[in-house]
Amino acid sequence: MLKRIFIIALLGLFAHTLEARELPDFTELVEKQGAAVVNVSTTQVVRNTQAFPGMPNLPEGDPFYEFFRRFAPQVPREQESQSLGSGFIISADGYILTNAHVVDSADKITVRLADKREFKAKVIGADKRTDVALLKIDASGLPKVSQGDPNLMKVGEWVLAIGSPFGFDSSVTAGIVSAKGRSLSQENFVPFIQTDVAINPGNSGGPLFNMKGEVVGINSQIYSRSGGYMGLSFAIPIDVAMDVVNQLRTSGKVTRGRIGVIIQEVTRELADSFGMSKPTGALISNVEKGGPADKAGVQPSDVVLKFDGKLVNSSGDLPRMVAAARPGAKVVVQLWRKGQVSEVSLVVGETVAETRLAQRGSKGGSAPAPASESSERLGLILSELTPEQKAELKVEGGLLVEEAKGAAARGDLHRGDVILAIGNFPIRSLDQFNEILKQIPKGRNVALLVRRDEVASYVAIKLDEK
Repeated sequence: MLKRIFIIALLGLFAHTLEARELPDFTELVEKQGAAVVNVSTTQVVRNTQAFPGMPNLPEGDPFYEFFRRFAPQVPREQESQSLGSGFIISADGYILTNAHVVDSADKITVRLADKREFKAKVIGADKRTDVALLKIDASGLPKVSQGDPNLMKVGEWVLAIGSPFGFDSSVTAGIVSAKGRSLSQENFVPFIQTDVAINPGNSGGPLFNMKGEVVGINSQIYSRSGGYMGLSFAIPIDVAMDVVNQLRTSGKVTRGRIGVIIQEVTRELADSFGMSKPTGALISNVEKGGPADKAGVQPSDVVLKFDGKLVNSSGDLPRMVAAARPGAKVVVQLWRKGQVSEVSLVVGETVAETRLAQRGSKGGSAPAPASESSERLGLILSELTPEQKAELKVEGGLLVEEAKGAAARGDLHRGDVILAIGNFPIRSLDQFNEILKQIPKGRNVALLVRRDEVASYVAIKLDEK
């Protein structure tokens, strides 16, 4: 009996020792790096244009204005709106990194250090596309963070965040790296680090540390249906942020490359329709006329496999690669075109204010030509565009979808869509469309370039096998 108790005690001690060895101790990291993390509070003066809530706006000379002024509840013409965030010191002379959305439209920015000292801060520069802002306070001899390499991180390793969630300064939360290179909608210039570190309002702009005590990211966003933490947090890699910082410090602006294309993801169905062995790369659905890609001979339906020697595994990779390229640089782009791999050289342009390739015209003009052909294999009833419609849409050809059912409806085609091409072939007429369709085997996926409103993208539809 005593022997059994002794063995159980040894096993318990071993398990406790193993647990203590495997679970990380963050105390030393927090003690060394916590002093470089700051609280960022902002004040914005908001002008209220409505003097009487719930009442119509009245000019001061109106007879009813004096009545409402005396008897209706009033609100101040100007009110202060306050918000909180986090940041961290990157140089001893007072340069601080945070999120652009933390300081956006702020009239006053106050930085509070870990030792409770407060400083007024000014914005050196901010880049909304990466959500990075550089602040400066008038101080010296400050503690600063060390920069790590996010590319060396592995999924599953421990990371730690320090910030001010809900205004609680110097709060520490920990977790693991859940994924790397994550793309988010409307944020395609940043390969986000996904973690399960608890991040809440007020953590924005704070640092994400690895176990060496190095900053590897800036906590920026959370995925939430409630407004609070739900286990999905996203950080901007520090190397991406520092590239922005260096440009802001030297020129006061951020310059990015552009090639003038619209892209989409290559699905398994689209890969099959283009004769690719697997879904990879970025499918080009539109090429800006006169842009860098157009001048190099890039065409809609090309699939970008490599950009400047780097593999493009998914469509989200390409915008980051292009943005990182310096304007004026000559790069080689590897393409999949009509069943073969080819290469083109292009000169990278510079990103300008975002504009759309084509503007939607008015709904006036001549009536569409009557639907004169039905394609049972796709479930489409189509008509040729009138000259007025072509001019309005700024296209040379295409077919108007009058009705979509069957395979077309399952592929999310709708009445009013315009089919511009089948695969690599631009469509000029109904006869040409049907002739191309006859040559495609039954049961195969066919890629249609479909324009809806101002956006053109490829849709894969499986032909009826009957």
